[in-house]
Amino acid sequence: MLKKYLIVFFVSMVPLIELRGAIPIAAGMGLPFVQYYIIAIIGNMIPVPFIYFFARKILVWGADKPVIGNFFTWCLEKGEKGGKKLQATAGKGLFVALLLFVGIPLPGTGAWTGTLAASILDMDFKSSVLAVMLGVILAGIIMALASMGLFGALGALF
Repeated sequence: MLKKYLIVFFVSMVPLIELRGAIPIAAGMGLPFVQYYIIAIIGNMIPVPFIYFFARKILVWGADKPVIGNFFTWCLEKGEKGGKKLQATAGKGLFVALLLFVGIPLPGTGAWTGTLAASILDMDFKSSVLAVMLGVILAGIIMALASMGLFGALGALF
């Protein structure tokens, strides 16, 4: 049983897959909703401070390196594009825009991209982490509803 929870935990930490992939996997393994939901959120949130403080610096450093340069440049461009899109749409409502950007489970949105975008936009750390965390919680709810079916998820909650 511990092995299944570790799979959920580590899958939720993987960029691009994150909690959006971990929750359907956990539901498919038949794990109890509350436990896997909490584990997936924790796993998805652990990288956030590291991304906020170090990702941009590492990506800028590696953008001109031979083997990793193309991937690092792609990551930087994705974060900048996400940041500009958030800023253009949100204006002063950047917190809510970041929350929704992370919370709506679409390809290319999530805690990794949202945190990188917040870092590039120089949002303060506390606001960024809170918006990303609330977005991850929202994405988790949406993915649980989708994974278990609307009524199955509501039954698990109550």
